[in-house]
Amino acid sequence: MDTWLVMAFDSTQQALRAEMLLEYAEIDIDLFPTPKEITAGCALSIRFPEESLNLVKEIIVNEHVEIRGIFMPMASGYDSIGL
Repeated sequence: MDTWLVMAFDSTQQALRAEMLLEYAEIDIDLFPTPKEITAGCALSIRFPEESLNLVKEIIVNEHVEIRGIFMPMASGYDSIGL
């Protein structure tokens, strides 16, 4: 089974911007409510396959998208993997 990572944001504007950029890059994403275990200022998060992590990071950095962080689901909640 593929592992999906979660990217959280501090604003809805940045979440929607990231959604547009990642869809344009043809990355398989899912916009969904931010899990309660992740403290973020925005109710929306994006999940994406772990194998897309390097491309996602490149897009986020090059396009100056502001994120709260990228998280990996764990048995006890979510663990930050940074940017």
